[in-house]
Amino acid sequence: MTTTQGLDRDGYIAREGSLDRVPPAFAPVVAAVRERIATLFPPDRLHGAYLYGSVPRGTAVPGVSDLDVLLALRHEPTAVDRAGADALEAALDAEFAEVDGVGVLLFGVGTLLSEPERHDLGWFVACLCTPLLGEDLADRLPRYRPTSLLARETNGDLAQALPGWRERLAAAGAEAELRALSRAVSRRLVRTAFTLVMPRWGGWTSDLATSAEAFAAHYPERAAQVRLAAAIARTPTTDRAALAVLVEDLGPWLAAEYAAVHGVKAPRP
Repeated sequence: MTTTQGLDRDGYIAREGSLDRVPPAFAPVVAAVRERIATLFPPDRLHGAYLYGSVPRGTAVPGVSDLDVLLALRHEPTAVDRAGADALEAALDAEFAEVDGVGVLLFGVGTLLSEPERHDLGWFVACLCTPLLGEDLADRLPRYRPTSLLARETNGDLAQALPGWRERLAAAGAEAELRALSRAVSRRLVRTAFTLVMPRWGGWTSDLATSAEAFAAHYPERAAQVRLAAAIARTPTTDRAALAVLVEDLGPWLAAEYAAVHGVKAPRP
């Protein structure tokens, strides 16, 4: 039962999605992805499948929103598994005009349940993913509060993304490349800005506008840049000057402030 700011009545982060919230326009694609996952990944390979993002949250817009899927495999993903996921992405994206892109993440159950991922991928599955097929790993994970530890382990590695973003921005030629980069960069920055202040805000949200305003209340001097990022996340841009603001100014500042407030994400094996 959700009470306020994404928390349940006991103060833990509530799972934000549900199949009951899937908008009617997206029901056919969800049915198709369920059927095709079961065909491509039989029970001896697939532990469970999940949806995440705007579709299970009930906020997806037909023709604008993408479809995000996570597959928990009984073993670590192989090249064959990735090829199957790639084919699934391409087929669904081509067949259903309701979605603007399909993304499938692959992880082994061992990784998702591992101690290093307890407050990153584990939290992601337990709180942000909606079960679609198989056993729900949330039953084997703890409950989570909006703590500094959770902030550090989910977004404490922003600095590692910055060099790659600069390279992609410099190399991007086609408008489609710029839009894809702007979407990825802006979403990551808004989420990082929000989790920077999440423990003080005292809750959880995936809503970009709410995230930007939660951040703005604590960092008014950077509010305009994070609101810009939230706007670009909703409507990707080809404006190189706007992207440069995010990649060369907001990103480095946010990475440094994050490290000062919460520390750096623990290295993975």
